[in-house]
Amino acid sequence: MDTLEAIKSRRSIKYYDPDHKMSDEQLTELLSLATLSPTAFNIQHWRFVIVKDPELRKKIRKAAWDQAQVTDSSLLIILCADLKAWEKAPSRYWQDAPKEVQDFILPAIDGYYRDKDQVQRDEVMRSCGIAAQTLMLSAKAMGYDSCPMDGFDFPAVAELINLPDDHVISMFIAIGKATSEAAPRAGQLSLAETVIEDHF
Repeated sequence: MDTLEAIKSRRSIKYYDPDHKMSDEQLTELLSLATLSPTAFNIQHWRFVIVKDPELRKKIRKAAWDQAQVTDSSLLIILCADLKAWEKAPSRYWQDAPKEVQDFILPAIDGYYRDKDQVQRDEVMRSCGIAAQTLMLSAKAMGYDSCPMDGFDFPAVAELINLPDDHVISMFIAIGKATSEAAPRAGQLSLAETVIEDHF
């Protein structure tokens, strides 16, 4: 599917065929595309938790106010991030770069994030948002529909997946074969209202 068409046709779908299975090859392709998403300093701090256990999905659905897409979609991704990825062997993010680049960028990473908890959190949320859109557009191009979700009990889900203390959950992405058409768009703001030139 053409990229522009994928952007125009992507909608948040709530109802999926619970019997449809995504192949391992499709899953690998989808996740490989997601990992091409940009991150600051190439830190790649997103972590994709793929929930396959049907019983765990049921528990997560309960923590997500019984939303059907949690159990019925072909794929449920809990999009998380490692807040401390910036200090965990950061040289590996630049291992193929020239030495002069490494010598510049590695101290810059440390200076940008150290002792700045809000910066660390803001950065991983930006990165997860970009990865989420890559996932959804890639899924659409592969013939799947999707739904980004933040309607769930974050602490409860964190406990269910044993989320490490230095990680955060950004959102869910449900992906699968839709069983119903998306509702008409509810109301799109005009460019005149949303685009500002130079300053407010």
